[in-house]
Amino acid sequence: MAQTDVTAQKEPSFLQAIVCMLGVFIAISLGMFIFEIHIHTLIFLCLLWVGGHAAVLGYTFNDIQQMMNKGISNALPAIYIFILIGMVIASFMQSGTIASLLYYGLEILNPTVFLVSGLILCSVMSITTGTSWGTVGTIGVVLISMAEVIGIPLAIVAGMIVSGATFGDKLSPISDTTNLAAMSAGTHLYRHIYAMLYTTVPAFVLTLIIFTLIGMQYSDRVLPVQEIALIQSGLESVFQLSLWVTALPLVCMLVMSIKKYSPVVSMSCSIVLAMLIAIIYQERNIIEVFNALWLNQPGNTGIENIDTLLGRGGIYSMAWTLLLSIMALALGGILHQAKFLSVILAHLIARIKRIRTLVATTILSGLASNMGTGEAYVSIILNCQLFKDAYHKAHLDSAVLSRSVEEGSTLTTALIPWTTAGAFYAATLGIPVLDYAPYAFLNLLNPLVSIAMASLGIGLLRLHPR
Repeated sequence: MAQTDVTAQKEPSFLQAIVCMLGVFIAISLGMFIFEIHIHTLIFLCLLWVGGHAAVLGYTFNDIQQMMNKGISNALPAIYIFILIGMVIASFMQSGTIASLLYYGLEILNPTVFLVSGLILCSVMSITTGTSWGTVGTIGVVLISMAEVIGIPLAIVAGMIVSGATFGDKLSPISDTTNLAAMSAGTHLYRHIYAMLYTTVPAFVLTLIIFTLIGMQYSDRVLPVQEIALIQSGLESVFQLSLWVTALPLVCMLVMSIKKYSPVVSMSCSIVLAMLIAIIYQERNIIEVFNALWLNQPGNTGIENIDTLLGRGGIYSMAWTLLLSIMALALGGILHQAKFLSVILAHLIARIKRIRTLVATTILSGLASNMGTGEAYVSIILNCQLFKDAYHKAHLDSAVLSRSVEEGSTLTTALIPWTTAGAFYAATLGIPVLDYAPYAFLNLLNPLVSIAMASLGIGLLRLHPR
């Protein structure tokens, strides 16, 4: 069927673009916080609202549907990872990988340094693997279960996990968002990482200090020795817990990620290895192991919380998140391709006169784009395209653009409930986004540090004269 020539459509006016975007934000904010309407329903209503605005511009139903399709297709790699993460978690549960990490982790528990140690551990893992989602889905799950034993509020722990996972994902040379930002801004990958060090390291140090101070509040906690012994005994009754064997799937994923294999490949290999360990070493029923990849079943240690933990994972467990992501991506596809977002941003860029304002606007634009499109990938590409000329005219290195875009897009996506990242973290950790967001200190501080440094003229890499 022939489609309307998109170039022939009328571009939205600034007023219409503002009305369209305000409608989305008002519907979601009032619906969620005042009327407590389910987020999936709200996204559907926003699709009708934005689709109606696109129709007013002259787009046909087929045009609008193609915009939605393209919005989804652009994020297919993220959707594949959604599915794989569910299987990674389930297979790691079946193989005893998570159980072993929990068992030995309980032996070295120290409430005072738990938050700082967890932050460093998540940061190192996400740097080496290049994936914040993989970090949250593996080590993050273990840390949440350990914190529950100690008695540290889970919202604080989830904020720590997200901070560490985001730090590594932002700086890792094998991270998809890191590579995407560098490519979209037209700068070298390692130049981009070098530029990010200026703002990310100070923010990370501040985050370490904050979690150290918070951790001191729990220094007088008495570890529940009997409860820990009961948990370890329960795990021993169900699993063989040799780390030399059970840690192999995690090592496999780490090594393949370091060697720059695709996350899809490294995760798939770790799933297969974990299944083999579950079947051969743990002597699990082969049918049960295969079925667990679809929907894992609770453990049978006799300890309710641990059994619930061991029953996490599987493709089906990601259904809520996956459906929300697909709907949000479809919404973002219309907003982006019908130029509602670009018209607003172009209007703002034309009024920017100072470098600090340019950096701040770029970061805020990333936040707004994440809220509108539900996906950091689209936000990164869109904002690099929109701000590239403005940074060039300001004689700023493209790495400053890529850095600012990441700080507005990669960092804030975890703080918004309906983005793919926010929905995934909430589903995986079992903590709502709005509960952990106040404690995701790196995500909150890094953009502010970047704006402050730009105001002081620090870390503003200039274009080299030719």
